Amino acid sequence: MDNSYFAASAVLVISTLFDLYIMAIMLRLLFQMLRADFHNPISQFLVKITNPPLVPLRRIIPGLGGIDLASVLLMLALGIIELALINLAQGHAFQFSGLTVMTLANLIALLLNVFLIAIIIQVILSWVGPGAHNPMTSLLYTLTTPVLRPAQRIIPAIGGFDLSPIVALLAIQLLKILVVAPIADIARSLGA
Repeated sequence: MDNSYFAASAVLVISTLFDLYIMAIMLRLLFQMLRADFHNPISQFLVKITNPPLVPLRRIIPGLGGIDLASVLLMLALGIIELALINLAQGHAFQFSGLTVMTLANLIALLLNVFLIAIIIQVILSWVGPGAHNPMTSLLYTLTTPVLRPAQRIIPAIGGFDLSPIVALLAIQLLKILVVAPIADIARSLGA
């Protein structure tokens, strides 16, 4: 059997496990910063699965200006380890500086994707079950309000239709092209 199958399998497992956990840490950080309902079952789930590494890290790394630096550094460290393991599984050489910059690009892309997906889910829920309440709905509104509010100021609702999600989604895609792609190009030039 070809080793490329094993490498592809390893990359799939590594990417999935690391990306899901990094996303959990990112969501926890976002919910903290946005003061989402702490007693929400989804918030509680995120707290419970991310507490084991974060509680000891917070003793060493203090927060700064309302930002949980322990969470940020943990996401950065996990992203670097993920990319290093993927490169090792594929038999590629890498530079630490390149991995660090690529991890930064990946984290920004993940943050933008979280907002993108949250806005899309919120739009779909507004069509399918407007006014329905469940634990996810309140967290979605908490997450998307800071992104949609500036767009709502630019384009108010027209005939009962809120077009601000279109503006927000366009802005997110532009940020991915204008910010994330150049950072990723720099990382590749550094040997990521």
